[in-house]
Amino acid sequence: MALSIRLARGGAKKRPVYRIVVADSRSPRDGRFIEKLGTYNPLLPKDSDQRVMLDAERAKHWLGQGAQPTDRVARFLDAAGVVTRAPKNNPKKGEPGEKARERAEARAAKAAAAEEPAADATPAAEGADA
Repeated sequence: MALSIRLARGGAKKRPVYRIVVADSRSPRDGRFIEKLGTYNPLLPKDSDQRVMLDAERAKHWLGQGAQPTDRVARFLDAAGVVTRAPKNNPKKGEPGEKARERAEARAAKAAAAEEPAADATPAAEGADA
């Protein structure tokens, strides 16, 4: 059985509260789970003690049994000092897409074309004054 430590959503519409649970990876997100390890309330401030409540000892037990945490739960476990999570690195994240790059090149070409005639006209006007 493939175990995962993941979030199960609860709460009202637009007011989420999550349970941190150990579940079979094939079961639905909010469906059957094996054990509840804690809670996560994203509406609370980040410095609040009640935002993430986690039983670190039981989490260690389930990790020892082969449970795989999701990305968000791995962050919680890293903050609690249970596991160390390697930081993600995506160097292409900040680069614009293909269409945005084309638009930027077109804008730069248009600006260069607009400057070129203006630069040619300015010396001729200065020469006529002299």
